[in-house]
Amino acid sequence: MKEYDITIIGGGPGGYVAAIKAAQAGKSVALIEKEAIGGVCLNWGCIPTKALLKSAKVYENFKNAKSYGFKVDMDNVEIDFKKIMQRKNKAVKKLTSGVGYLLKKNKVDVYEGEGVAEDAHTVKVGEETLKTKKLILATGASPAIPPIDGLKEGLKKEYVLTSKGMLDVQEIPKDLAIVGGGVIGVEFAAIFGALGSNVTIIEREKDILLDVDQDIKNQFKKKLKKDKIKVLTGATLSKVGENSLTYEQDGEEKMLDADRVLLSAGMKPNTQGLDKLDLEMENGGIKTDELLRTNVKDVYAIGDCNGKYLLAHVASKEGIVAVMDILGEQHPMNYDHMPSGIYTFPEIAQVGLTEEKAKVRGIDYKTSTFPITANGKALAEGQNIGMVKMIASKKYNEIIGVHILAEGATEMISESVLGMALEATAADFAHAVHPHPTLSEMVHEAAHGILDSFIHL
Repeated sequence: MKEYDITIIGGGPGGYVAAIKAAQAGKSVALIEKEAIGGVCLNWGCIPTKALLKSAKVYENFKNAKSYGFKVDMDNVEIDFKKIMQRKNKAVKKLTSGVGYLLKKNKVDVYEGEGVAEDAHTVKVGEETLKTKKLILATGASPAIPPIDGLKEGLKKEYVLTSKGMLDVQEIPKDLAIVGGGVIGVEFAAIFGALGSNVTIIEREKDILLDVDQDIKNQFKKKLKKDKIKVLTGATLSKVGENSLTYEQDGEEKMLDADRVLLSAGMKPNTQGLDKLDLEMENGGIKTDELLRTNVKDVYAIGDCNGKYLLAHVASKEGIVAVMDILGEQHPMNYDHMPSGIYTFPEIAQVGLTEEKAKVRGIDYKTSTFPITANGKALAEGQNIGMVKMIASKKYNEIIGVHILAEGATEMISESVLGMALEATAADFAHAVHPHPTLSEMVHEAAHGILDSFIHL
């Protein structure tokens, strides 16, 4: 029986980062992973989808080459989908191999298999039993499977796929129906819409991307319409067939042709193997405090399994916060400062509160919106759909939210993340010189707008 200072169940971006951080602090660490190091993000999520999005973007650039002064015969531009998937697989393999190397370099003991917690200090992996002083749960989440007629049969026969299965399709679907208008759904819509699929998003709520600021979303939906991606909201899926599906909208039953159906109707935290811990649950996830502690002494829960923010970088941050608490240093999570990105065409990135959330919290705020059409770099690049929206408290003009719709938005958001972490005001952003010509000047201009003094608008 081996003994460790810290044992971590789950080797995704939360688990492996926590393992490395703890090992670097001199702790003995065991990391248990039942599928693949890197978890969903590296293997079946963040990285592979971004590889596919890049290929889709290159193809979209060919289609729009005429507007940049090139004559391209699209009849001679052929999609080699097999090569696209091979490129994706190569990127995934390189990255996961790198994570494996880092774990070995930092002397983390990696166990392959499902970790079953006997109690807060005992974990079984196959025939082995590990004793541990502290336990970190990083078990992730899995796609939710709603009780819809024909859905389980469709998953079994593989004409209905989760995001994981969609990353291994052998050909581009002719008619792709996407069940769920969240981040996963719209990213796959961008990929396959650009590659030629007829894409329809079916969302039971009144709108898609519920956590995205409404002004940003309204602009984004114009691009979806331009790209001929259909969005059906207030639509409830009732039956799935092999080449079609049935849904209800506005009191009517309707049918839709689909040779492939992507199920992206939410995620549910993985809690199997944890029953004996008697963990307190909240909103389907493991309840944790701001230091990722659960109700069970010496047990922490990070990443998707706590159901807070299903984002890789949030899981990594939570892993570090949990380890630092174990080491005696407290750095509580501030989820208002967690950025998020949606890698569509164009991208969406945001940090902090939306205007809707600021209203719910009763914050006295002001907003400033700067359109991409007034930015020189965007004009030179041919970008005409996008904006930066900044939200600040009225009392001190402190920035409480930044929302960006633009190509490269996920890269642009970081200065706002840092600014908010430092409690920056609009004046701080306005006084900081931004290089010209860049898209980041839109953030600069939005800050001037908070101060009631746009320069280039």
